[in-house]
Amino acid sequence: MSTFIPSGKNIDRKWFVVDASGKTLGRLATRVADVLSGKLNPQYVPYIDVGDHVIVINAEKVRLTGLKAQNKLYRRYTGFPGGLREESFTRLLNRKPEMILEQAIKGMLPKSKMGRQMATKLKVYRGDKHSHEAQQPVSLDIA
Repeated sequence: MSTFIPSGKNIDRKWFVVDASGKTLGRLATRVADVLSGKLNPQYVPYIDVGDHVIVINAEKVRLTGLKAQNKLYRRYTGFPGGLREESFTRLLNRKPEMILEQAIKGMLPKSKMGRQMATKLKVYRGDKHSHEAQQPVSLDIA
């Protein structure tokens, strides 16, 4: 019996489609982050990105539990004095639902060069149409 150590050169990456309709935001984000980072891959090592590509559709149909939909605020800073901007979850969901999922998933990835490279394999779309049919993505069931 020998130990397999991946070199990072010949990584077979798969494409998955996840339907976010009716799913809880945090639970969906953790499972997608695991797929992106490769933690579900048997060849996982922490120093090589062996994760797969993930396409999330129906981003506007994600839900939050409890009163978080009314109370949750998204903050960003413009870089100018007094430039703190706040936006509620419901307003951001109407304006840019993709941004909600991207922030939640990227926040669960490593804060390093490798984490930023993992985040490039995430594609989030409003509605059920996406432009990655050529990659023949497989449906991933997030229970």
